[in-house]
Amino acid sequence: MFTAIGLVVVFASVMGGFAMVGGNFAILIQPSELVVIGGAALGALIVSAPGQIRGQVFRAFGAAFSATMPSKEDYVQLLKLQYELYSFIRKSGAVALDEHVNDMEKSSIFSKYPSFLKNHHAVEFFRDALKQIVNGTASPEELNILLDNEIETHHEEAHVPISLIRTTSDALPGLGIVAAVLGIIVTMGHLDGGPEVIGHHVAAALVGTFLGILLSYGLLSPLATTIEVQTNMATRYLRCIKEGVVASLRGAAPIVAIEFARKSIFSANRPTSEETDAACREVKAGGS
Repeated sequence: MFTAIGLVVVFASVMGGFAMVGGNFAILIQPSELVVIGGAALGALIVSAPGQIRGQVFRAFGAAFSATMPSKEDYVQLLKLQYELYSFIRKSGAVALDEHVNDMEKSSIFSKYPSFLKNHHAVEFFRDALKQIVNGTASPEELNILLDNEIETHHEEAHVPISLIRTTSDALPGLGIVAAVLGIIVTMGHLDGGPEVIGHHVAAALVGTFLGILLSYGLLSPLATTIEVQTNMATRYLRCIKEGVVASLRGAAPIVAIEFARKSIFSANRPTSEETDAACREVKAGGS
């Protein structure tokens, strides 16, 4: 929602300022310039995004307009989930966790935390990590490296469409110049039309440069930035899981493992130690 509001503010400010100096909006309506710039940008983006990357790019545009970042409450729920899991492991043993890991949606533990279950990538990430504990196949150091590798892979994969969108954004001013040059070429064919005709064609050509710069810095570049911020926040959610899992496997008490997880959360969304303790007491009260 705020992405759309921000874009409205950008375009309203530009158009409002143009109107304040007596600008003629009719001259800005140049479909041919938009076809040259938009078509060339779209074509270049399609060429630059082979195979499945193309779908990732268009999904990234959709994600830019959705509030997908974990909130503070999401982190509180994640910490409660981890505390309950690590307490269960300490009480019943890792093997007893197997039935919960295999079907998280029906698990008496995981089903209490719908905000976690909605994050499909986090669900698979946590499932794979817990299976290593259940099967006893990895040491804490090995699990730490494994999860770091997965986080890094996820982060790099998510940044591929961001990079392509940014590259397209950087190309838009140049494509605007292309459209402007084409407009000047058309203008040169109307030099016998008098000052009014020539002025109209020159203004139409300059609209190409205007559109290229506006679409670059006022549209695509901000969209790429918001996608990147969402990606970084999603990665931080995975790191919160990773820190808690590794600490638990190293033998830390559940409350200590939770503290490792809590410290990995960005300060804007990090629950205080008092809030975390209260959340853990809720888990204890619910289990008693």
